[in-house]
Amino acid sequence: MSGSRSQSSGLRVQPAAFGAVPTGARLERIRRSPHFANGAFVNPEGARLAPSRGVALEMAKGYLRKDERVRRAPAGLIPVHSTTLADLARPPASGLRITWMGHSSVLAEIDGHRVLFDPVWGERCSPFAFAGPKRLHPAPLPLAALGPVDVVVISHDHYDHLDMPTIKALAGTDTVFAVPLGVGAHLEHWGVSEGRIRELDWNEATKVRGLTLTATPARHFCGRGLRNAQQTLWASWVVAGDEHRIYHSGDTGYFQGFKDIGAEHGPFDITMIQIGAYSEFWPDIHMTPEEGLQTHLDLQGGGTGGVLLPIHWATFNLAMHSWAEPGERSLWAAHEAGVTLATPRPGEPFEPRNTPPADPWWRSVARRPAEGWTAWPPVGEQLDLVAES
Repeated sequence: MSGSRSQSSGLRVQPAAFGAVPTGARLERIRRSPHFANGAFVNPEGARLAPSRGVALEMAKGYLRKDERVRRAPAGLIPVHSTTLADLARPPASGLRITWMGHSSVLAEIDGHRVLFDPVWGERCSPFAFAGPKRLHPAPLPLAALGPVDVVVISHDHYDHLDMPTIKALAGTDTVFAVPLGVGAHLEHWGVSEGRIRELDWNEATKVRGLTLTATPARHFCGRGLRNAQQTLWASWVVAGDEHRIYHSGDTGYFQGFKDIGAEHGPFDITMIQIGAYSEFWPDIHMTPEEGLQTHLDLQGGGTGGVLLPIHWATFNLAMHSWAEPGERSLWAAHEAGVTLATPRPGEPFEPRNTPPADPWWRSVARRPAEGWTAWPPVGEQLDLVAES
């Protein structure tokens, strides 16, 4: 397909959304990376990236079945918190405030600075305006209403993490972009000046306006076009301010390296960890909620301190599990481990120091399971609360 329209369908496409392939000095730097071998970036532990052709066909059939489409969608409107610029203009009392915008998009206000992770304000995570996963809820507020952002952090170049319309809107600001190796080629293609891009390999760090940002390993893959040359890196991120430390996992499968990240950079005031879009067909590149919980513990040196914020769920249908399952499984995994879980609605700011009690808000708009919901809080704890009051 070439040009801006398909000759057979007449439907609009966005060829610029495929981005750009690294070339020149950027490509030479990629080739010098210790994590690049035989023409591609490699994972810290081996990973199967995609199901076999036969399995993929069976999955496609499942995606098209009406009963499966119903199960993977909420039954009602997802409650979105109406955050305003005035809400975000007030500095956090503790010095750290987090606003989950849905999926993996998070605004972190940390020690007087503002970091925006994986911002996706587009309607679809796709290169096409007419096809691809569509948002299940609107963005909590317009991108312009966020106010100034010191640094935008991108974990990798998949469409649900690197959104061309959003990047183009931010290209006209003075924000700095911190990205993994190779991803800067996409940003420059979309109008971001080279001087505003900090491109890092794993375990490299950069300083931006009082913050130290470190690209740390993840177990995933890359690619935006029909060819997946594995020539852009994927990463998780550590952001450290004067008083606080936070972690964003990007997309990743579980691997032992989380313990090393925790030992080097932790413990963290909050970890934002991918717990959705998992499948038995790709167990090495996305985590289940239980693996996400273990990742949090690894990052905290085995302790249960800090807050866990589940991300990468509720906004797009990207796997075969039911819509509410990631939230529900995270709720119980964290409870059993004694970990503080943050369960904000999209757009609802909170300060990790005063994280509200976990609330399974998704139950009000999810399809009720045949066996019903397990009581929350657990019955014994409900009785304890009554006795204490």
